Formats: sequence, C-alpha cells, structure tokens
Amino acid sequence: MKIIINYVVLILLSFFAIESKAQDPIFTQFTLMPETLNPGFTGFQYNWRAGLLSRRQWIDGNKAIDTDFGFINKMVSDHAAIGMTILNNREVFTKYNFFQINMAYSYKVEIDYRWVFRPGIEVGYGRKSFNFKNLLLEDQININTAAINNTSVDLGVQNQNENINFFDISAGFVIDNEDGWFGLSIKHLTRPNISFLNENNIPLDLFFSLHSGYAFDIDGLPSSLFPDKTKLLINANYMRQSQFNRLDVGTALKFEALTIGVNLVTNPEGKSINSHLITSINPYVSVHFGDFNFGYSYDFNTSKIGRMQGIHEMSLTWQLRFCGTCLAKVNKYYDYSK
Repeated sequence: MKIIINYVVLILLSFFAIESKAQDPIFTQFTLMPETLNPGFTGFQYNWRAGLLSRRQWIDGNKAIDTDFGFINKMVSDHAAIGMTILNNREVFTKYNFFQINMAYSYKVEIDYRWVFRPGIEVGYGRKSFNFKNLLLEDQININTAAINNTSVDLGVQNQNENINFFDISAGFVIDNEDGWFGLSIKHLTRPNISFLNENNIPLDLFFSLHSGYAFDIDGLPSSLFPDKTKLLINANYMRQSQFNRLDVGTALKFEALTIGVNLVTNPEGKSINSHLITSINPYVSVHFGDFNFGYSYDFNTSKIGRMQGIHEMSLTWQLRFCGTCLAKVNKYYDYSK
C-alpha cells in the first residue's frame, strides 16, 4: 500500500509540475558551446562548426531528466552567418517531452578595428508532449485490495491534449574583441501558450541571459608552471526567467590541447530564508584533438534539497579549422583566426 501511495504522489507532483511555469534547461558547458546562450554566436568562429551536448540530471533510473542540444553554423559571407539548433528535453518517469528546432541568423558589424557587434535571431518550432492516459487517478485505486482499475470517472484529465505545437522567436547580440566577449539574449519573445488544458493560457516566460568571457595570457609570466600558449579564462552568466534567477561565475586554465575549469552556480536573489548562495560547484574539462573538442562536466549539489545525485554533461564539437576565405580576427578566448 505504501508503494502505491508513493506512486500516486509522484504522479500528481509530475502533473502539477507540467502545469506550472516552465524553466528552460541550463547547460554547465555554455562557454564550450556558446550557441546554447545566444543566436549572436551563430558563425562566431567563422568556419563550419557543429556540436552535440548531452545532459543527464538525477541519473538514478526513473528520476532522470535528459536534455540534448545540437547545432551547426557557418559564416556565409563577410558579414552574414546562418545556422540551426535543436533542443530536446525529456523526463524518464513522466514521459514528458519538449522539443524545439530553430533556424538562426546573425550579422557581423565592425564597430572599429577592434570591436565587432553581432546581432542575431532564432526562429523556430516547438512541441510539448505528455501522455495523460498514463496518469493514475485516485478513483482507479481500490484501497482495500490495492487493485488498479483501467478507467476513471474523471475523463476530462485523461482526454486532455497530448501534444502542443508553438512558434517561437529569440534574439540577442554579442560584442567582442580579441580578448573576450559580452552578450545579451532574450528567448521566447512570442510568449507561446504551453498549457495542456484547452481552457488555460500559460505563456512561456521570457528567458533573459547576460553573459561575458575574457582571456588573459599567462604564458609570459616568469614561471615554469605553465607551458607556452597558456591562458586564464574567466566567465559569467546571469539568467532570469519569471521569479527564478541564477548567476554562474567561473574560471579555467586553457592549455594548447586541454582546458580545465570550474563554475560556481549561485542564487544571488534568494527568495526565502532557506535559499543558498552557492547551489552547486561544477568542474569541467575539455580536450582538443584535431578538428574536434570533447568536454565533460559534473555538477556537485551543495544545497540541502534532498539527495540529489548531481548532473553529468558530455559535449563533442567539430570545427573545420582551415578557412582560406574567412576574414576573421584573432580571439584569444576561442582561438579563432584567419
């Protein structure tokens, strides 16, 4: 009986979570794959570039939440770049799924010989799906025999829309020079209705992100600790969606073929007395080989919210390094050049 009650509670919690305000997935490796942040990064590194990122939260069986992201982009002229991004988010236990595909465009404007301004836009199609027929309602459970009935008197819940389709637009810009970058993006400008209930209207909340990165050369320091071409990277990413907010700050050592870094996830605007300033510590490593870069990160939870098992992320990025026609300037953070 206790098992059945726990099962019902989990189902109900899952149902209400779907009807609550949705939050966009956030990736630890945003500096390795900046296309997750801002359409202004479309074609940022000029030549053909593509990547895949896979994220698993709460890896223990049915509690897992899996998120995958993929992209491809390229500069197609001296100023214009095009690309495509795909996002898929699914919950193992509830079978809830969120899918979105976007076409991206950015335009490079040279402010002067050092600074470049890159506005960008993403336009796409989104789809949410949830099988309401899998819900187990109270009147389907016989508390005396623990038997489960196949039907319920509340047909309204089990006959809700199982799929929602919507149109979405996001926009942003990036300003960069040879040492670093700064950007701002706003997602879900169309505020699409994401409610599964026909009579409800739940607009998807705007997602704001303010982000930056900077690179320091440290291979010239009078020390034998660091090899040639070593850089110190720093980054920050402030995000807000509805009442939720988050600030990631991080640093990394970038060697010629290896990057080792760590991000701190903070809650700068704690909404309650139980809020934690630092909610997780996220170390990551990336290895560069040829035209490929492999990244791995693990999020260590530091809050007291249950027995969370952390989050694994793996990424693989491909970038064609040689480009005889690309008019690129050197950027220390991402190591692109002519």
